[in-house]
Amino acid sequence: MPIRYIKAAPTTYVIQFQDGKVKREGPGLSFLYWAPTTTLVAVPLASADVPFVFNEVTRDFQAVTLQGQLTYRVADPKRLASLLDYSIAPSGKYLSNDPEKLEERLVQVAQVRAHAVVQAMELREVLVRSEVVEAQVLAGLGTADAIRMLGVEVMGFSLLSVRPTPEMSRALEAEAREGLQRRADEAIYARRNSAVEQERRIKESELATELAVEEKRRQIREAQMAADIAVEEQRAALMERWTQNERQAADARAYALEKVLAPVRDVDWKTLMAANGGGNDPKLNIALAFREMAENAGKIGELNMSPELLSGLLGPTQREPHPEPQRTRSNK
Repeated sequence: MPIRYIKAAPTTYVIQFQDGKVKREGPGLSFLYWAPTTTLVAVPLASADVPFVFNEVTRDFQAVTLQGQLTYRVADPKRLASLLDYSIAPSGKYLSNDPEKLEERLVQVAQVRAHAVVQAMELREVLVRSEVVEAQVLAGLGTADAIRMLGVEVMGFSLLSVRPTPEMSRALEAEAREGLQRRADEAIYARRNSAVEQERRIKESELATELAVEEKRRQIREAQMAADIAVEEQRAALMERWTQNERQAADARAYALEKVLAPVRDVDWKTLMAANGGGNDPKLNIALAFREMAENAGKIGELNMSPELLSGLLGPTQREPHPEPQRTRSNK
């Protein structure tokens, strides 16, 4: 049937060529056309994602695999339609493979930019700073002439994974594992050191407490000793005062006695005895007589004493019968 009808989606830019001239163009058109003399071009305007996998080499000569996706959209469909064949058959299928070549060209440009970025970085930096790679590659794609000439705008460049070779991955894992183990050991040592430090502080606190207690005890002992010394000093002062008082009292008594005895100091004891009434006591008189005889024993030739005299001198309880009188003789 020569007359056909086309209805395009809003995200499809349609260009109708008839007799080699553009008859109508725009997104989402619907119209009838004469099939034998009409060529239809449909350029998708919606954004699309293109997956990719790049194998690159870093600055330190280590292989790395970049996997991700590239997001783009057609900004100038007329330019793209002039460079690539986007003509469609009445069934809606493309008449050539050019639409597929667009994604290949974008991936190639992205790989060139990624190659330049990765070669300027070391493996470890590429692995831990993938956002830097994404930003630099995206900036390079935005200024790439090959993409701008196609009328395409790159909207995003995302890395889903960055993987080194299995051998290098195991080496990095071992290094990281050793580093983690070393940090774990350091943490254990730090905890032990902290425990030792805390124990030392506790010991120092206990020693300081003991020293403070001993200092208080020493102060208490010193206070007690000071109190005892004060008491002893007071007691010594009291004893000294008492001694002085006793000495003064003794001096006073001696002085009084001396004054009392002064008048009779040169008087004979016999006179004193007689003055005190000693002559009225027979026993005392006999004793004085015996004393005087003893003083004059050299003048006495013979002395006779009766038992009754001795009995009277000794008292009634000590009297004993004497059959014969005693005779004392001195032949001096």
